[in-house]
Amino acid sequence: MRDDDDSAAQNAHATTTRTSPPTKGPKSGVSRSSHASIFTERFFGSFQWEEFACGCGAAGVNISATYPIYKMIFRQMLHGVPITSAFAQLRHEGLSFLYRGMLPPLAQKTISLSIMFGVFDGTRRYLVEDYRLNDYGAKVFAGVVAGSAESILLPFERVQTLLADSKFHQHFSNTSNAFRYVVAHHGYRELYRGIEPVFWRNGLSNAFFFVLREEASARLPKRKSVSSRTAQEFIAGAVIGASISTIFYPLNVIKVSLQSEMGHRSEGSWQACKRIYRERDSRIGNFYRGCAFNTGRSFISWGIMNTAYENLKKLMHEQPQMPQMPQTAPISTSK
Repeated sequence: MRDDDDSAAQNAHATTTRTSPPTKGPKSGVSRSSHASIFTERFFGSFQWEEFACGCGAAGVNISATYPIYKMIFRQMLHGVPITSAFAQLRHEGLSFLYRGMLPPLAQKTISLSIMFGVFDGTRRYLVEDYRLNDYGAKVFAGVVAGSAESILLPFERVQTLLADSKFHQHFSNTSNAFRYVVAHHGYRELYRGIEPVFWRNGLSNAFFFVLREEASARLPKRKSVSSRTAQEFIAGAVIGASISTIFYPLNVIKVSLQSEMGHRSEGSWQACKRIYRERDSRIGNFYRGCAFNTGRSFISWGIMNTAYENLKKLMHEQPQMPQMPQTAPISTSK
């Protein structure tokens, strides 16, 4: 009988449970809000300002040294001419135009490298510490996130393309004038012309760069002297950066071709790729016009950036030791 009573009681309890309506209240909203605040606190709490500062400083050093080389490569990308013709164009235009358009890449690269290193480090740290994601997966995902975040700076590349193209020399006097003209006549959307190849380039190249850079840092021997360590950092960054830049060079060609036009409807990346292929004698090798010079520039550029970043990071993480005060014997008050 006890078993029957217990069974009946359990059935009654189950029926009551099934028929009782779920209680609704503000708890679910509060719970979602608390989860969102915890995520925000944990995610952004993983970011370190030193990483952003080191990336910014490394980019400033690099752009100041390599902009004239970039301008020659740009002319080769745009017109498909050999290096001698690109150099002749710049020499004919004179020194007054050599550094024309430098402000957009300087602003863009300092912010871009700051985002690249800062967002990568913070995202990777969050994925590893909170989600226990394996290290390689975290690096790849964080690299793609950092590259996507960098794409918001595309307007700087857009204006840089317009200022570096000789057919627009008479239209714009400086960077701010170019920005105002584009926005006033064509709207903000025009500043993001060519964003598709930039997304692909930034996300994939960042993922490759950080995975290979971390591998090089872990596997290369630890140098004791400053000179040998600096040389190793330069070569590692230079080889990795130049290799990745060469692999993704055709995406830059497509981006420059899309951004060299203004006002009319933008064609898609694949349509632009086919057009460039036809214009350059239907040879894939012609997509790489200027690539050799670009590889050399990237070798120097990424070597400088990697070395500058590592040294700035070491400098910021060195905690200055306060000099110890000599201990003195306590003064006795006894007579």
